[in-house]
Amino acid sequence: MGQRDSRVDAYIAKSADFARPILNHVREIIHEAIPDIQEDIKWGAPFFNHQGVICGTAAFKQHCAINMWKASLILGEKHADSAGQFGRITKLSDLPADAKLKTYFKQAARLNESGVKQPRAKKPAATLEVPRELKQALKSNKAAASAFEKLPPSHKREYAQWIAEAKGEDTRARRVKTAIEWIAEGKGRNWKYER
Repeated sequence: MGQRDSRVDAYIAKSADFARPILNHVREIIHEAIPDIQEDIKWGAPFFNHQGVICGTAAFKQHCAINMWKASLILGEKHADSAGQFGRITKLSDLPADAKLKTYFKQAARLNESGVKQPRAKKPAATLEVPRELKQALKSNKAAASAFEKLPPSHKREYAQWIAEAKGEDTRARRVKTAIEWIAEGKGRNWKYER
């Protein structure tokens, strides 16, 4: 039998009038779908766990949200939304059908039972903005240009940032000169601290 948490009762009781029936309904559906569900409060909102997090619910000033923990594996990427995978819920009729919700919750429970992990979101690679002065200096020094191309992206980024953050032109020129020397030697910007 599932465990109900009095803190979830308190959260629902403090929620806006429109939110209470929604939160209570979702809570009941989760308990019907997964009889041994455990309730908790995380980040100040109700969460439902079964061998890991199934979902969280939240009430805001004008809407409620359900955040499925492994939504991309159950619903696909297209359901990603800042208001939860089912959008802004302002009334019971905004929820998917009870049978559909139960299916989603059961699928999440099976994924947790199988030990399936949520795939990590891939961060888009940051584009490297090489300062104009460094580009010009690299063009006039073939050895440095060749070595710069062989540097790992983190080293290239360190040089670019170091030069870009120089406030005065004289400081920037000194840094470009030093950078070209170090790059030609195949050194990273922080080579002094590398082992």
